[in-house]
Amino acid sequence: MIRDLRHLWIPTLLLLLGLASGQTEAELSLDSRFGLARLHYSGGGDWYANPTSLSNLLRETGTRSSLKTARKETVVTLKTNDIFAYPLVYATGHGNIAFSPEEAERLRRYLTHGGFLWVDDNYGMDKHLRPALKKLFPDKELVELPPDHEIYSSFYKFPQGLPKVHEHHGGPARGFGLFHEGRLILYYTYNTDIGDGLEDSDVHRDPPEKREAAMKMAINVLIYVLTN
Repeated sequence: MIRDLRHLWIPTLLLLLGLASGQTEAELSLDSRFGLARLHYSGGGDWYANPTSLSNLLRETGTRSSLKTARKETVVTLKTNDIFAYPLVYATGHGNIAFSPEEAERLRRYLTHGGFLWVDDNYGMDKHLRPALKKLFPDKELVELPPDHEIYSSFYKFPQGLPKVHEHHGGPARGFGLFHEGRLILYYTYNTDIGDGLEDSDVHRDPPEKREAAMKMAINVLIYVLTN
């Protein structure tokens, strides 16, 4: 039986956040820096979308906070146990996302034992994601997080809640969550496309204020996961 994974991550995360003594930055190896994993999911969707977004996020998080970050993302699948090495896994794309029974069981164990999944709809994922999540957790529902949820103030303040980055279709940006035993285990950003705003500036050419909002919100997600 897999126990709560947070007892494995917390000592390292304390060091990375500069909250523990006895370790200088020079002594902190690149291998021990905080890494962010991208989920290579099944179903045929473009899980690899926005290829520069996570490296930019890691760099900016390391620059703006005390968190010591890796330089590049890691790609994990649900066919191995690699996912259990990361407190936060990110998924994005435009199309189909699906989980085999084995993949669903592994992801369910990961999430219910301390892991966290951030799903960022790149436009077109919603109609596939919701049925996949119902297969994963038949007894759970996505609930919209209120603007005063801690994820909107963990580092930067978003008093209105999730910012809107891209106008793929009408309506406001919406942030949904799945909870297990009172803990937020999955955060779903819909109708905003945070990942596009994190990309290199010459990719989508978003206005600077939109790119900054996307970066700040993404950093909030990282800091929230590491402090809860």
